[in-house]
Amino acid sequence: MKKFAIAGVAAALLAVPAVANAQAFVQAETGLDSVSVDGESDEGVNYGISAGYDLPLSGGMFVGIQGTVADSTVKECANDVLAAGDRLCVKTGRDLAAVVRFGTSVGDKSKLYVLGGYTNARIRATYDDGVSTSSDGANGDGFRLGAGYQYDLSDRLFLKAEYRYSNYESDVSRHNAIVALGAKF
Repeated sequence: MKKFAIAGVAAALLAVPAVANAQAFVQAETGLDSVSVDGESDEGVNYGISAGYDLPLSGGMFVGIQGTVADSTVKECANDVLAAGDRLCVKTGRDLAAVVRFGTSVGDKSKLYVLGGYTNARIRATYDDGVSTSSDGANGDGFRLGAGYQYDLSDRLFLKAEYRYSNYESDVSRHNAIVALGAKF
């Protein structure tokens, strides 16, 4: 236990200069959202915001954290499900994620990275029988993996392209192809 404490203190002391060079960022993002439930998939547009913080490591490497709040236009409806004239719709809801990013600088203006972490998504179902409407929602916990490329337009602005795979409970998964415009501060 004492060895772990000493190693932790040493790592913290080495990280102090890196914290002075840390870079916070925020980005607006959009892209393709493909949601699969039990092997059936539907596509829509994903949109949201992310914010994070990158710490430089030695040799052009970096580690960071990123939080995302997103939504999607993915929606599937069926008519005459239980009776003539009724309608059942299932729609994706908000998607929250917290991931760790690890990557490297490629030249002066670019970064390549991988990411992994936790995600929680909401799915809403609405049933309309022609007389009344009822709805219900459920949250699903899961994990997210991905990779991305970031290009600096200036000292403060960047463009990003990112692929994300998320896997949730109840055989629900999601593929995202994201583009983002962000600002560093």
